Amino acid sequence: MITSKSMQVTEHKNVLVVKLGGSVLSKLSAPFYQSIRELQRSYHVIIVHGGGPDITATLGMLGIQSTFINGQRKTTKDVFAIAEQVLKGKVNSGLVHRFNLEGVNAIGLSGYDAQLLKASFIDEDSLGLVGKIEEVNLTLMHNLLSLNYLPVIAPLASTAGGNRVNINADLAASAVAKALNAEKLVFVTDVPGILKDGELVSRVTMEVVDQYIESGVIYGGMIPKVQAALSVLNESIHEVMIVGCQGSIIQDGKMIGTQITDGKEVQAI
Repeated sequence: MITSKSMQVTEHKNVLVVKLGGSVLSKLSAPFYQSIRELQRSYHVIIVHGGGPDITATLGMLGIQSTFINGQRKTTKDVFAIAEQVLKGKVNSGLVHRFNLEGVNAIGLSGYDAQLLKASFIDEDSLGLVGKIEEVNLTLMHNLLSLNYLPVIAPLASTAGGNRVNINADLAASAVAKALNAEKLVFVTDVPGILKDGELVSRVTMEVVDQYIESGVIYGGMIPKVQAALSVLNESIHEVMIVGCQGSIIQDGKMIGTQITDGKEVQAI
């Protein structure tokens, strides 16, 4: 017997975009997925994920060379075919399945679906099939969120000319957050946040982040993480967060990590 499951339209809530880096996907535990379900009580949550390590590993097994230019993977047709298979076929479907197991009504999407993400080439000559987001299908997003679905988005898109392109996941998450006027953008990483003298910095402004980079408090792989966070701060998004991937990202009703703000007062959860 076939049964149907109805979805109830929810009240208006602010949007929270969560970016999952490819390096943390294998480290996510049941408490993490459950904390996303808890966040849905207060927010319309959207997940944007990467998949770089899996893509690199698969390319290596197949003997396909992969190079990076200014942090962007040069994407030939062969590289793109693998990136697409990994992002859509492995990472996205795996995340959706895991969210569903934890009681979250997740739905997997790529930028091709209903023209969710429209893009243009960054530099086709040097980077190949790599794009930047020009437009987000807000109607699709609002409809899914109003039904309390959790969109899980693979960072792939198509251009006006019909070319499929790879998108840096940080840039994709930032573009989605900006388009939807998200209250917050959360970067889930393999560190709990910005650390100073071994202690977690719970709240910091843009200006202090720049000072931390200059003084060496923020260094190495954390620099691009905080720079991506800073890039999304604008007139509508006043706060981004860097949180860890180990366990729940919520404790005593609040997110655990480093809040990076534009200096204006924001409401924490």
